This record gives sequence, structure tokens and C-alpha cells, in this order.
Amino acid sequence: MENAALLNAIIKNAIDGIITINERGIIETINPAACTLFQLTPDEVIGKNVSVLMPQPYKEQHDGYIHRYQQTHEPHIIGIGREVTGLKKDGSVFPFRLGVSEVQYSGRKIFTGFIHDLSREKEAEGKLKDYALQLEELVEERTLSLKKSLSELQKAKEEVSQSLEKEKELGQLKSRFVSMASHEFRTPLSSIQLSAVLIEKYSQQFNNANIEKHIGKIKNAVNNLTSILNDFLSLEKLEAGKVEPIYTSFDIVKFAEEITEEMQLIAKQNQNIIYQHTGTFSTANLDQSLLRNCITNLVSNAIKYSGENTFIEFNTEMNDNSLIVVVKDNGIGIPDEDQKHLFEAFFRAHNTGSIPGTGLGLNIVTRYARLMNGVIKFESKVNEGTSFTLTFPNNHE
Repeated sequence: MENAALLNAIIKNAIDGIITINERGIIETINPAACTLFQLTPDEVIGKNVSVLMPQPYKEQHDGYIHRYQQTHEPHIIGIGREVTGLKKDGSVFPFRLGVSEVQYSGRKIFTGFIHDLSREKEAEGKLKDYALQLEELVEERTLSLKKSLSELQKAKEEVSQSLEKEKELGQLKSRFVSMASHEFRTPLSSIQLSAVLIEKYSQQFNNANIEKHIGKIKNAVNNLTSILNDFLSLEKLEAGKVEPIYTSFDIVKFAEEITEEMQLIAKQNQNIIYQHTGTFSTANLDQSLLRNCITNLVSNAIKYSGENTFIEFNTEMNDNSLIVVVKDNGIGIPDEDQKHLFEAFFRAHNTGSIPGTGLGLNIVTRYARLMNGVIKFESKVNEGTSFTLTFPNNHE
């Protein structure tokens, strides 16, 4: 009797609702917590089908459960953690988690239902969803802003760098912008370039210097836009962690001579790229694509920031442990106050004037070099020139 009294006290004082029903779905007992949840008294529910506590369509579904059980004796309503909806006396509904267990008692089966109110949890989930929706709307607004102007992207970067959360948001926005640029810009740029080549071909018979001049401007503009796009695509891949070095063995001399030949084609009038290799070894073991990007970026900068009738030195050196790449020009140089920021993304020295560029190239070179365990150093003086040195550990064959 003492145990029965203790069990009865536990049930009456339980936080969760507890009800018992028979095999026909008739409520036999209900504890105070369940009465509070459903706003009913024991007299209003005991002896009635448990479906009185359920709104549609759960009421009809429950009658189906009982009917199937009576035919198959399989307890379809038994389960732990099933989320259902309850009907209060005032007609309002609330969510709860229902756990049902089967008990053999006095030669018959009784089903005990444990009811845990989920109203607060669902309210919290709703607030989280609203907050998530607000964040999505904010991201969409920033994305539209980025499409309007590349300069606004830099401004947004400076603003969001004030906190870690805003910096993460900027990364998402920048990724969306770069993806858009990749799809929206590449095709028209290719079409413009092709059209310029065809116009140049068809206009040769007119021998008009003005036509050649303007076609040259079109080609230069397309090349500049393509360079900007490539920088942003490279940056996006680096930010997303999509760049992994693929090491292969190759002849550094042949590799460098090919780059020299390619870059000489875009050099200014009477600009000469002088390549030289030092060392008894010439087989490098690095990622050719990443190394090519590093070297072409440095040589391209040397071409842009040096005048006509100048020399650009391009040297490679291989010793027992390292591959050293040096690109040296006698161009405009880098002001002392700008040198500490040189490898930062979107930074350009104050003396670059109208020379085109994104301020991303050296940042990308630094990160590519780091991926191959390399380092980059430089020396520069205004109006005297700049020398960049890349050093990579290398296992030559």
C-alpha cells in the first residue's frame, strides 16, 4: 500500500502530463499536469475517447490506429518521442512530445501516455527561424550592393572587419559576387575579344591608323577586365580552401624560358626580359600552375611599373635544398610608408596613379607561395626599382 501511495503521489506531482487509456482508447486516468495542459478536469475526460484531446486530422488518424490495433493487435500508437498536437478546452492547440508504453495490468492491456509540452521549444524555434530569415535578407541586400560597384566591396570589407561576425558575412557575400562575376563576365569578355580580333582582320584593307588605335584600346580594356576577374576568382578559391598544391617534377629552365617568351609578347616598347639560371641542378619539384601564377604576376608587375626602353631581370637559382626565383625591375618603386601593407588584399601603393590593377596580385602570390612552403621578400626604392625574391624548399632529382 505504501508503494502504491508513493507511485500515486509521483504521478500527481509530475511536471509532464500522464494519462492512461484502455485498448478501446478510453481515458481511465489523467494527472493534474495533463489537466492543466488541456484546461480540463478529470470528470470532463475520464470515460471518453482519447481523441477528445486531439484536433483534426489527428482525431481521425487516432480512430484508425485503434481500429487497426483491434484487428492486428499491433500497437501502432506506441512510440517514444513522437511529436503531436493537443487540443485545449478553449479550442486552441499546442505541440507536445508523446511517449506511449503498453502495461499489462490485472489481465488486461493499458496504454500509458507521457505528455511533454513543447510550446516553449517551438516558440524558441520560431524565433530562431525569424532570425535566420533576417540574416538571409541581410545577405541578399549586401549581395545586391556588391553587384553595383567593386569599390563598395572594399568599403564593405573595411566596415565588417570591425567584428568577427561581420567578417564572416563579408566572406559569404564576396563568394556570391565572384560566382556571379565568373558566369556573367567571362562570356561577354570572350565575345568582345573575338569581335575585336575579327574587326582588326577585316579592317586591314583600309589601312586606317585610327581603327588600329581603337581596336588596341578595346583589347587592352578586355585584358585588364580579364585580369581583374582572374584575380577575384583566384582569391575566392583561396578563401574557400579549394587550392591544393599538386607537385610534379619539371625542368625549371625550360619552364622559365616559356614564361619569358610569353611575357615578352605583352612587354612595352623596347622592354626586354632577361632570363638567367644559376646552379648545377635544373629539375624542380613544385606545383607548376601555382609557380607559373607567382612568376607571371611578378613579371607582369615589373612590366606595368617600368617604362619603355628598360630591362627586367628574371633569374632562377637552384642549390642543394632550395629553388630561388628573382624578378627585378628599375621602375617607379614602392614608397617606404606603403611597404608594410604591400601584401595585403586590395592594397595599392600611392604612386601607382592610373596604372590598372586590383591590389590582389601580390596577396595571391604570397598565399600561393605559402601553400608550397615558400616565402617572398622584396627590396624597393622609389624611382629606382623593386626586386622580389621567392624561395621554395625543393627536392631535385
